[in-house]
Amino acid sequence: MSESLTFVLDNGSYTAKAGLSVGRAPHVIPNCLTKAKSERRKTFVGNQVDDCRDLSGLYYIYPHEKGYLVNWDIEKKVWDHVMGRDMLDINPRMVSFLLTEPCCNFPSIQESFNEIAFEEYQFKSFFRCPAPMLSAFKYRVENPKSVCCCVVDIGFSFTHIVPVYNGCLITASIRRLDVAGKLLTNHLKELVSYRQLNVMDETYVINQVKEEVCFVSQDFCRDMELAKLRDDRNTIVRDYVLPDFSHIRRGYVKTAETTNTTDATFDEQIIRLTNERFSVPEILFHPSDIGIAQCGIPEAISAAITSTPEMLHPHLYANILLTGGSAMLPGLRDRVYTDIRALAPWEYDVNVFQPPDPVAWAWQGGTALCKSREYELLRVTRKEFQEYGLDVCRRRFNLDADLTVTAKKVEWRRSKGTKNAS
Repeated sequence: MSESLTFVLDNGSYTAKAGLSVGRAPHVIPNCLTKAKSERRKTFVGNQVDDCRDLSGLYYIYPHEKGYLVNWDIEKKVWDHVMGRDMLDINPRMVSFLLTEPCCNFPSIQESFNEIAFEEYQFKSFFRCPAPMLSAFKYRVENPKSVCCCVVDIGFSFTHIVPVYNGCLITASIRRLDVAGKLLTNHLKELVSYRQLNVMDETYVINQVKEEVCFVSQDFCRDMELAKLRDDRNTIVRDYVLPDFSHIRRGYVKTAETTNTTDATFDEQIIRLTNERFSVPEILFHPSDIGIAQCGIPEAISAAITSTPEMLHPHLYANILLTGGSAMLPGLRDRVYTDIRALAPWEYDVNVFQPPDPVAWAWQGGTALCKSREYELLRVTRKEFQEYGLDVCRRRFNLDADLTVTAKKVEWRRSKGTKNAS
């Protein structure tokens, strides 16, 4: 293998995006173990769940809790599967390792990352950083004139708003909301179960329903009035045909015409969605609707930017970046722009950028970082870890410094032969 080959892993709470730095696209797999009612004795690791014959009533075992890694036994099984012959087929001793972690991660978890990377897998070198840092790096590669941006990472367990200046996270201004994709799916399950059909055990199916049917409303009151109508003027209502995993492997949405003119056939089980389509994503903007005492995403973005030095405000408002799986909801970008425009000072330009693939954006930033000179200087080699231990990782992965400046310091210390070249 090449000397510069790097295994890039965006280790999300819901999905893991994994691939080599020379690859064009990552493997996106569930970051969990899965058990099915029909095959209770078998455990599916990651994307092995695609081989399951009956996907109803799946039971998930996640290594993350509230966004933080708490079960290493499960996580290690997923990583072994990713690096095994069925996927990437890599030898850890021959490659470098770039790993993402949550913002403001616990020091004990960070030290476990370091020890497992070097002692368990024995990677050639290792570097870890928060996913928003990689997203900001990718954004800067695409927009070289932008020295800062505000990354809005809407993931599975939480939403992070992270202002970034010149590759450096402004940690004091990071905001976290306990509203993200998992909460939306659970709320949709509760609504459908209360109004139509008990689907509380159908997380896999309802997550597909959310992804294919839900959208972000641009005018909530108007859409609510439309959803009340009982005739063809109701453009909101949609029928979703549930899978039976024999004739229908994956559910699908009926068009507006077939929704209003046809009934379900004998072999179809349908749930009808009206205001659920936009009221569920509305939680991202009004968490208090379901009893969460937090502000919505636009207010959190404004608060994060306002807490930074005033000279950065116009640059951050002009470079708002939406990433994460829940950022793929239709209409999200336009709604965030409208709300931020109403909150921002009139003299500032507001621009909200949504990548073509928000899920893989941080992973793409990781591959771009691997090709930069800073990465060669910032990563910790196995030899350095064996000589200096965890201390070199703590100093090298310091996020309160500009990546370029830190890399230059490391290069200077190495050239001088300093004992602790960190």
